Amino acid sequence: MTEIPVSLAEAGAFHFHPTDDPLWRIEEVGFNLAREHEIESLFAVSNGYVGSRASLAEGSALSNPATFIAGVFDTNTAAQGDPVPELAAAPDWMQLSLLTSGREFRLEEGNFVWHRRMIDMYHGILWREFDYRTEAGGLIHVRACRLASLADRHVLFQSIQLDAENRFPDIHLRALTAPVVERPGRVRLTPEPCPPSEDGDSASLLELCTHTTQIKVAVASAGRLRIGGEAVPPRIDPSPDRRVESWELDIEAGKPYRFDRLVVIYTSREVDRPSAMAAEHLRSLLNAEPNNVIAAHARAWEKRWRESDVEIAGDAALQRAVRFAGYHLIGAVNPADERVSIGARALTGEAYKGHVFWDTEIFMLPFYVLTDPPSARALLMFRYHSLSAAREKARRLGYQGALYAWESTNTGEEMTPGYSLSPDGEIKPILNGVLEHHISADVAYAVWQYWQATADETFLLDAGAEILFETARFWASRGLLDEDGSYHIREVIGPDEYHEGVDDNAFTNVMAQWNLECAAEAARMLIERWPDRWSGLAHRLDLREDEADRWHDLARRMYTGLDTRTGLLEHFKGYFELDDINLSEYGSHALPIDMILGRERTQLSNVVKQADVVMLIYLLWDRFSPEVREINFRYYEPRTAHGSSLSPSIHAAVAARLGDLETGTRYFHQASQIDLANNMGNAAGGVHAAALGGLWQAAVLGFGGLRLGADGLSFTPHCPPAWKALRFRLVWRGTHLHVDIQPEIVEIAAESGMGVAIRMGDAVPAWLGSGQRMCWKLVAGHWKEVSS
Repeated sequence: MTEIPVSLAEAGAFHFHPTDDPLWRIEEVGFNLAREHEIESLFAVSNGYVGSRASLAEGSALSNPATFIAGVFDTNTAAQGDPVPELAAAPDWMQLSLLTSGREFRLEEGNFVWHRRMIDMYHGILWREFDYRTEAGGLIHVRACRLASLADRHVLFQSIQLDAENRFPDIHLRALTAPVVERPGRVRLTPEPCPPSEDGDSASLLELCTHTTQIKVAVASAGRLRIGGEAVPPRIDPSPDRRVESWELDIEAGKPYRFDRLVVIYTSREVDRPSAMAAEHLRSLLNAEPNNVIAAHARAWEKRWRESDVEIAGDAALQRAVRFAGYHLIGAVNPADERVSIGARALTGEAYKGHVFWDTEIFMLPFYVLTDPPSARALLMFRYHSLSAAREKARRLGYQGALYAWESTNTGEEMTPGYSLSPDGEIKPILNGVLEHHISADVAYAVWQYWQATADETFLLDAGAEILFETARFWASRGLLDEDGSYHIREVIGPDEYHEGVDDNAFTNVMAQWNLECAAEAARMLIERWPDRWSGLAHRLDLREDEADRWHDLARRMYTGLDTRTGLLEHFKGYFELDDINLSEYGSHALPIDMILGRERTQLSNVVKQADVVMLIYLLWDRFSPEVREINFRYYEPRTAHGSSLSPSIHAAVAARLGDLETGTRYFHQASQIDLANNMGNAAGGVHAAALGGLWQAAVLGFGGLRLGADGLSFTPHCPPAWKALRFRLVWRGTHLHVDIQPEIVEIAAESGMGVAIRMGDAVPAWLGSGQRMCWKLVAGHWKEVSS
């Protein structure tokens, strides 16, 4: 532990307060120890670089404090099964304990009058308040806040204020920064020896390192207690791996006692000398008023909400839920880092080890594409930087082109474990990393969606086209032309992971078909518009023009499973012959259906884990006729068990687009409660980031009826009768739009930019110029443009 000299500006009481608007707040009143891990996930603070779970500062019997830094992975070589890299837990910088007469305040001991925690979603701050009754009968009011700065992503901040109604002569406050407590299966950073400093002891520097990946992490911190604005020096107990600061207080009534802690984190991923950078950065902050840190952070959040808020007038619960989704999506991404992506639980928990799945491109990315294009670009550049690993995986499995890892860390290499150990020691193979190949088409889909929405030529030419070409090459090598003249893709896992090793999964085949067509179109576009760039890329990739012709031919021959007589897409070859299970007979069971039926019977049944054909229809909506969309939704919806958190939001979106508002609203409510009501039972492992992205999509692309096209945007809104309005913001090729959907009337304003072509339902497309506002009215079932 190295000490850093500091000087802190005076600071008194809080000058910043949480929002008073209940629609921007998620609150937990009282204390329920059994929910503590869940609350730690829901109320986590994050900025895309670093995230901290909302553990109690003083801890509890079940506290699971953890801070995660994006891209900092390590392998627990002592873990059972097939160990793979996972996010490493950084030091716990949040610990604070309060003792009165030698007794430590603990919520589970019940020595509090009232207690409340709250996420101020508008400002991105975790607030906490409680009244503490001492054994002597005195009352102390405690108010605290915590944040991960969105204005300065290397900075974490914590503040606590004590106010008493009478004098307390024996109060002990202790602040600790230390490595997290070891837990079974957890990977944590290892402290490194730190030379003593001659600069004093008013701030500290903790140096750590991962074991297998050798990433160095520096944590610089400074804490100060002020009484009425005057700093009070602490008693310091430093050691090589932790820092303890303590104060003995004689609290007087009517005088604020405030403790502030600033923490700065750097790693060797982004700088050569993280310790020097962390120390220097901390020094630059310490002469400023601590309230300025809060204010700058709040302004950054306010800006993001101006670009991304969704308003649902008429349903307060859904309004809070969709903002909760936005809160965690905003905090999950760092547009400045192209070498990381977003894990399944973002930076809020240890479930899925921080690994990246198709979740990012299919469920989360649309939010960023349409509200924060720089972040969307960074996430796609991560996939570009991962191309070499994707090519290697394809080569290893005997294919050409690029096959992206089903699970990956920041290296892009396949990290899906080969097997798992059941509680009774049985070895169970995990086939997703070998057979779940649709992810390559999913990445390609995201690339094209970003290109459509931004017209970012630099990205397309420098990265996007190469991803499209290499994923198309994979699909051109993955299938086989059969005697029937069709192109078949055999032995795969689709989104429905209940059925493994199936042939001609409709989602996989049709997404591959689209990928091949899109790559051929991109090749044609480069040849016509940027011949020099095409020539250079074709030379580097050894790409011939006739390859694009072959992609087009294979796409034409792709077996899709569509029965033109019935309009049904067969989920996979032989699906219609499987045992028919009536899921309504199992509705009262709390366990997932595959646990009730057993693995083998589930495989032999027609039960679908999650949206699969329905997912395909959602993504490639305009590829299917209205009749095909309707028939397939009605067929597969009652057969889908929603064993994945990814499923309800997609069903909500498709039902809304079909105009089935009762079904759409039911699924929307279900999707909104995955974390807030813990209806999957596993929120303790972190929020379900993909489900949150899906909820935003259900609102905007489902009920809002938004679809992206080559030449502009189209809307066919269908909102529940209880909603007075649905309003949202989005950006399309630099044009910032505000959409206001009310019963039977829609108004769209182009607030800045070049303008955009808008098609409302079956109305004639119209050009909306910058600074203009247009209005449409629903008349006898048809949208008509009217004067605004």
